[in-house]
Amino acid sequence: MSAADTAELACTYAALILHDEKIGITADKIAALVEAAGVKIEPYWPAIFARVLATKNLDDLLTNVGGGAAPAAAPAAAPAGAPAKQDKKEEKKEEKKKEEPKEEEEDADMGFGLFD
Repeated sequence: MSAADTAELACTYAALILHDEKIGITADKIAALVEAAGVKIEPYWPAIFARVLATKNLDDLLTNVGGGAAPAAAPAAAPAGAPAKQDKKEEKKEEKKKEEPKEEEEDADMGFGLFD
């Protein structure tokens, strides 16, 4: 783990501890916790974290993990000659989907039930 990763992780844990204890998150408090844990970091890391977290609601950050994902991109428009090929592919897929349930129904009706 790089020194930057270690510093980031240490400051993150310190901020979470302070938040959990309902103590205001400041650079001095983050630095004190990191020092108490015996982790050596550059002195600017606690200030960066304190400055960023002062403008954020930590509860919202914790409860909305993964909620900020970008929506899926729409497919690009196909060239003029491509739609016919794509339509054929879609028709084949639909035919396969229609055929599969028939096979399952045939397999399911074997002349006896599970509990007979």
